[in-house]
Order: sequence, then C-alpha cells, then structure tokens
Amino acid sequence: MPTHRPSALPDHIAHASGEQLAQVDEAVWVDVIRQMDEVYARLVDDEVALEEKNAQLEASQQFIFSLLSSMSDVLIACRGDGAIEQTNAALCRLVGETAQALHGQPLQVLLADEASRERLARALASPEAQRGGATVEVALRGAQGQPVPVDLNCTLRRNAAGKSVGQVLVGRPMGEIKRAYHALREAHEALKRTQAQLLHSEKLASLGRLVAGVAHELNNPISFVLGNVHALERYAARIEQYLNAVHALPQPPELAALRAELRLDSLLADLPSLMEGTREGAQRTADIVGGLRRFSAIDREDHGLVELTGVVERAIHWVRKGTAPGFDITFETDGPAQVMGHAGQLLQVLMNLIQNASDAASGRSEPRLVIRMHRQGEQVQVELHDNGSGIAPEHLPRIFDPFFTTKGVGKGTGLGLSISYGIAERHGGTLTGGNHPAGGACFRLTLPLAAPLAVSQPS
Repeated sequence: MPTHRPSALPDHIAHASGEQLAQVDEAVWVDVIRQMDEVYARLVDDEVALEEKNAQLEASQQFIFSLLSSMSDVLIACRGDGAIEQTNAALCRLVGETAQALHGQPLQVLLADEASRERLARALASPEAQRGGATVEVALRGAQGQPVPVDLNCTLRRNAAGKSVGQVLVGRPMGEIKRAYHALREAHEALKRTQAQLLHSEKLASLGRLVAGVAHELNNPISFVLGNVHALERYAARIEQYLNAVHALPQPPELAALRAELRLDSLLADLPSLMEGTREGAQRTADIVGGLRRFSAIDREDHGLVELTGVVERAIHWVRKGTAPGFDITFETDGPAQVMGHAGQLLQVLMNLIQNASDAASGRSEPRLVIRMHRQGEQVQVELHDNGSGIAPEHLPRIFDPFFTTKGVGKGTGLGLSISYGIAERHGGTLTGGNHPAGGACFRLTLPLAAPLAVSQPS
C-alpha cells in the first residue's frame, strides 16, 4: 500500500460525534483507506499522463517552429477577418518586422501598393482559392520600404469540423525565381553551345579524314611524276649527248633537212627548262599535299619542337593562295623561335587570325596586315595589326565567346577565335585582342619558348 496518506479524514467523519466514531467498525475504516488509496493512485496516473501529453505537445510545437524557421518561402496565416495570426522567419526578414509586431495586424499592412491589395482580395475570393488554392503575384513592402514582387499561393484554412477559419499564404520572392530561371536558361544555352561544338568538331574530324584520304591519293601520282621527271632528265641528257655526236658527223642532205624541219636543236635546248618546270610543279603539288596532311592531322600529330617562323610563313601562303591574293602582308621577325606544341594547331590559329584580318581590312582601298614576331625573355610574341576599322567597344568583351561573330550570315561560325584561344591556352600561352592606338585591330599570340637542349661537355 502507498506510504503517503491524507493528513485528515473527510469532513463528515471529522465532525462526527465521539459516540458515532466509537460505533464504526474496523472493516469500514479499512474500506475507506482502500478507496482513498485508489483515488490517490488514479490522481498519480492522471498526472503522469498529463505530463506525457504536455511533453508531446511541446515537442510538436518545437517541430512546427523549426519547420517555420527553416522555410525559405514566406508564410502568413490569417484569421477569417484577415488579421495576421502566424508568420515565419523568412517573412519577418523580408519585411523587417518581428512576429510579435505583426501578430493581429491586418494583412494589408504587408502589401506595398493598392493594386496588390486588389489582386490579393480577388484571389482570396476566387473559386480556385475556395476549392484548393489560387496563385497571385503581389508586391510586399520590403524592410527598406521597397516593393518586393512575391508569387503567393492562397488557400483556405479549416478547423477539425471542416469550417473555414482563415487563410494560409505561401510564396517566394520573384527575384529568386528569376535568378533560378536565368541560371536554367544559361545552362540550356551552354548545353546548346556544347552540342553545336560537338557537331562542329565531328564535321572537322570528318573533313580531316577526307582531306587526309585525298592527300594520300594525290601523293602516289605525284611521286610517280617526280620519279619519272628525274629519269627523263637523265634520258634526255644521254639522248642529247648522242645526237650531238651524230650531228658532228657529215650528214646527208636529207637528214640535215629533216633535222631543220623537226627543229631538233631548239627542242634539245628546251628540254632542260621543260624538265625543270615539270619538277618544280610536281614539287609544289607535293608541298600542298604535305600541308593538307599536316592540317588534317591537327589532333593526331605528336607534341614536339615547332619552328614558329615557318608556321607563320605557311599561314601567310595559304591565306594568300586561298581567299586573299591581293592582301598586303608584311612579316617582320628578329630571328627563328622554337616552341613546343603541334604545328598543325598553331597553323590553324595563325591562319584564322590572318583570315580575320583580311576580312576586317577588306573594305579598305589597300588592305594591309603587319605581322611582327619577337622574343620577350622566355616567350615569343606574334603581333598582327591590320588597317581595318577595329573592334567596336561593345564587342570587345565577347570576341572570344563561342558562336559570337560580326560577320554576315554564311560568312562565319563564330568559332575561329574561340578555338584559337583554347589552342593557345593548351600550348601554355595566351591570345589577346583589342584595338591598336594607330587604328585597326591588334591580336597578340604569346607562347613560351622551348627550353634549349642541354649540350654535354667533354670530360
């Protein structure tokens, strides 16, 4: 039995007369005490249950408070008359007020203008809000008094009986939505650029394979021509030696007339120049085929020493022969310069820069380009300065962006400078562009010089 007992008996027992108490049986006393113990036990159980329910209620309140505090969206709970009943930390930060200060205030105090009040009133009274929720864009009054666009979702709040007791408004500032949309749009544009670059790279790879195949097919007949020309030169020298010996002997009049009619002497005199011209033409064709093979092997050739002077000269030659035969190009250099890299890739960079200079200066009566190559410490710099109209200031920040071009439709993809910039970086250098103080555009390709090979000293 419990040790805690009541300190006094019930009133009807305490005031009973002595005679009545004396007549009470002991069993009655035992029954009274048992009932008191049962009542006390129930009181203790009820108190424990109440404490457990209070702890659960406190935990639930703390959970709800943590949810409201963690929400990044603003939350407003209103009574049926439109008075603010509950807010969260996001709204308080947005409007610069405390939850206590906003409690009981009309919802309209949060709105920045009359138009927002009208839109919100229509949304709350709309059938959508009655059924499940209505969305409306309003301007809330920010902490600094500035209007903050917010996209609010308005729904009815109901009690346990299903009766409407107010509204719940949840929303997010439109600035965050716009930033998210902007980031999504940029990611989409980057994806499209990457896809286009992959397609362009595949086209270039296919073109490279085609050029390599054509160059290989041309290489065999050119080799035949060069080999046959060398043989013909030897044969022609022998035939000329024999004919000179024959002509030194007395000849019948018929043979002398035939010799004059066939113009054998002039033919023999022309043979060396004909052979030389044929050999030179075949050699030029072989050089062109070699250039095509190098250009088609941009990404397959080995990384090694490259004489930059020869690369610049080949780039000038190819652009002049291709699209700008009348382009006046001056090449100035203070001597040879060797760099480590891929000759084909560097050729692509310089051809692109020279071609761009030709396009920029094409409107001049005398289009001109000056290329200066000089050493600067452990680097070599190739500067290309044309006499075109220069680069517009608004275009300067974007000249190396993929697909950016100022050329007309069909005249440029906008990838040349972007690809050239990447090639320069992969070679450990830089490519910069801008306007020259004397007018026209100026691009500078800077590359690290190759380290000189160590020469072993005799012991």
